[in-house]
Amino acid sequence: MVLMEVSEEVRDALDAGRPVVALESTIIAHGLPRPRNLAVAAELEGIVRSLGAVPATIAVLDGRARIGLDGAQLARIASGDGVRKLGRRDLAPALAAGADGATTVSATAFLAARAGIRVFATGGLGGVHRDWTHSQDESADLPQLARTGIAVVCAGVKSVLDVPATLQRLETLGVGVVGYRTDRFPGFYLTSSGEPVDWTVRSPEEAAAVIRAREELGGTASALIIANPVPESEQLDPALHDRVLDEALDACTEHGIAGQAVTPFLLDFLTRHTDGASLEANVAAVRGNVRLAALIAAAL
Repeated sequence: MVLMEVSEEVRDALDAGRPVVALESTIIAHGLPRPRNLAVAAELEGIVRSLGAVPATIAVLDGRARIGLDGAQLARIASGDGVRKLGRRDLAPALAAGADGATTVSATAFLAARAGIRVFATGGLGGVHRDWTHSQDESADLPQLARTGIAVVCAGVKSVLDVPATLQRLETLGVGVVGYRTDRFPGFYLTSSGEPVDWTVRSPEEAAAVIRAREELGGTASALIIANPVPESEQLDPALHDRVLDEALDACTEHGIAGQAVTPFLLDFLTRHTDGASLEANVAAVRGNVRLAALIAAAL
């Protein structure tokens, strides 16, 4: 069975030692409205190319994990009604069933690392949920990153989560975290979550040096999170964010929403009750992360 297919462009780049940036597909299939989702997907790939790197958007199509999509495949992920959301645990059933699916952070990181890609750009990571003591709900992103040797450029973790608990969990799991030109962990929609980071890098070259050092050390593979804040000029207004998030959390309690349904509900609530401003901050964060990832990949 041929379960993973690397595009010719991505394979040639990897073989030649040219920079490659992995991109997830969940934002295309499930994170943005149509038809903007396809336009943003093309824009993100264009940013990578403009900086001299090769984009490798990752998805599952016809029961194969595709590392690098062409235009028709991107359009299929963006417009298909049967495209499932696939975490790492879902890959085997999806491949065996011949399904189509968009990959989350955990699945994208796993597949990118298997293909030999060293840098992955996304928006925000999953993490520990605010009601963890009751629900024991933690994103599959965290344990997967603990055993996947890849650098992940992101804008922190989604602000609807328990950020301090997530940072503590990352420390426990041995996942490295460095801030990019910041000593504060980003807040996804917000430039800062208010939580400190222990290490800061100031350039793509410094980030690349950390990646090389981790690879040279060897040992158990784990990810390096490069936390890149959305610019203050493009962040969601903090007062609006806090007010709407409090309303969203109250609505969760009122409607009895729990477990895996909480995060999608909160994110949708924020989009609707900020008149789309949270969505714009999300897209701005992803753009910045993709740009930085391409620069780091080039520095490697």
